Amino acid sequence: MSLVDILYSLTPSPPVLISLVLIISLIESLAVVGLLVPGVVLITSAASMAGHQDIVLAWLIGAAFIGALIGDGVSFSLGYRHRETVTQRWPLSQHPEWLGRGARFFERYGIWSVFVGRFVGPVRPIIPLVAGMMQMPPRTFIWANITSAALWAPAYILPGYLLGRTWQHHLNLPPGLEAALLILAAIIVALAFIFSWGRHQATRHGRFYRAIAGTVRRLPLLRRPWLAMSQSGDVPLASLLLLVIALGSLSGWTLMVTAHNDPLPMDVFIHRLFSGLHSEVTYFVGTLLAEIGDTFGIIALTLPWVVWLLIGKRWDALLHWAGAFAGVALLNILGKGIFGRTRPDTPDYLLGSFSYPSAHTSTAVVLFGLSAAFIAAELPRQKRFWAYWCALALALPMALSRLVVGVHWVSDLVGGALLGLVVCALTLLHWQQQPRPSLRPCPWGLLSVASLVMISARVDFFPPV
Repeated sequence: MSLVDILYSLTPSPPVLISLVLIISLIESLAVVGLLVPGVVLITSAASMAGHQDIVLAWLIGAAFIGALIGDGVSFSLGYRHRETVTQRWPLSQHPEWLGRGARFFERYGIWSVFVGRFVGPVRPIIPLVAGMMQMPPRTFIWANITSAALWAPAYILPGYLLGRTWQHHLNLPPGLEAALLILAAIIVALAFIFSWGRHQATRHGRFYRAIAGTVRRLPLLRRPWLAMSQSGDVPLASLLLLVIALGSLSGWTLMVTAHNDPLPMDVFIHRLFSGLHSEVTYFVGTLLAEIGDTFGIIALTLPWVVWLLIGKRWDALLHWAGAFAGVALLNILGKGIFGRTRPDTPDYLLGSFSYPSAHTSTAVVLFGLSAAFIAAELPRQKRFWAYWCALALALPMALSRLVVGVHWVSDLVGGALLGLVVCALTLLHWQQQPRPSLRPCPWGLLSVASLVMISARVDFFPPV
């Protein structure tokens, strides 16, 4: 069976899509679980595909309504029946601030918290649990739950459904692209969750870190290097694991890519699908992101921050940033020269340039990945994952823009992303060798505005490179 056939076979049928909407709504409403699942993204994606298949809207809204009722009902029941022990169970035992936030919201709004909380992202999955722990009368909760779910379901379903009804007409999507994008999104979200979970486990608060530390300290051969690395604080186990996994994956992926003289079947299929996206809107967006991620774009984005580091004499941070960008640029030049892979399409400004790995992707990963790591170090432990999710949300469109403009194969993007992760890991390992001064105070707002002004000037006055 070809890749095309596989993708078509994975395209959900109407009953499956309706079931998916119900399951996503249920999971997104469950206590704690809903905090970890990007329910809005998943529901919008499923509703969009349903709209494209002209599935009856009432069935989708009904499925979302029922799923929300069941999920919140289970959460309320857990809090109502097990209020004495629920706080002692993982992950609430590790994150008491989640319940604290929900309790403050409940105390402020009372009965209305069940209704209002459904539309407030940070507390939505917690409020039903807190309502049960606070012994809200079940009858009161049921009526508030039904009323809020009846408004929530269409509010979440309609945008995705309308998008699905219109995007085929306006974008002229080729058959199979929806399934490919859905699978790609599922893979990226899964990997992001694995990374987030693994990163937590690799810190001193995680079970994996404690298990490794206990094992290493019992082995004379490994005890000394472990103690040496821990003199400046925690052993950077997360960065070490990132380096090992990214470097191993990059090596294996590169061997697979170079073993084929021609593009991979996956490359050909994805390229053919994205070639059907050509329109004025998509090409403009793709070109815009390409200009933001090229050499001039990166300089424009980082120049205000470089100036701030120079003024503040933050030489160590500046040198690490410069080393990371210089390293990824050099590795991209060497990689393109060694492998000499031909691009699917080569515009005039890219003549003489090769395809593997994607420099745009690797540079975006370094830029946003290191930014996320430095920002996360300044945040409370329970809020650090937001920095990494924001980095993913910024780097991903920049990478996919290379497919939209047709100058890279999808395997180039994967190689570029892995290369960027290797450079991030190496930079962070060196940064974490000794205690560093905090980067606070930092004029985040002023520097961000300056970056926007600079990138606007770059787009207006300089051609793509």
